[in-house]
Amino acid sequence: MNTLKKGDKAPQFTAVDQDGNTHKLSDYKGKKLVVFFYPAASTPSCTVEACNLRDNYAELKAQGYELLGVSADTQKKQKNFQVKQNLPFPLLADENKELINAFGVWGPKKFMGREFDGIHRTTFVIDGNGVIENVISKVVTKNHAAQILGE
Repeated sequence: MNTLKKGDKAPQFTAVDQDGNTHKLSDYKGKKLVVFFYPAASTPSCTVEACNLRDNYAELKAQGYELLGVSADTQKKQKNFQVKQNLPFPLLADENKELINAFGVWGPKKFMGREFDGIHRTTFVIDGNGVIENVISKVVTKNHAAQILGE
């Protein structure tokens, strides 16, 4: 696993969200972009994380942040997750793991004694010039917005 680090250029990407809209890194030029990777839509920890970001969305927007959630789920699963949790930000369906691999968040994991490959819950804060200014690898799901805001 070769995760991107602070100071690295964010990879140029094009991905589709839950509604079929295309998002590119270049769409966010001049804006602060938060790209948060989560293992799977509608799972307990991912729901807590997404809802914490939802509940603090107004504050994140007020501070100039745009948000994109990313997992390897299908558009349909992302849409269901977005609707059920009333999420105000796009969820990218990265079924081919292009973004996941580009950011280096796919790799070996351990859960309940078993090893498997999966998405490491990681958040990247990218500045308006496309440079990674922060990487949050120890995400506290119930307090994630505060981590992004540096509180």
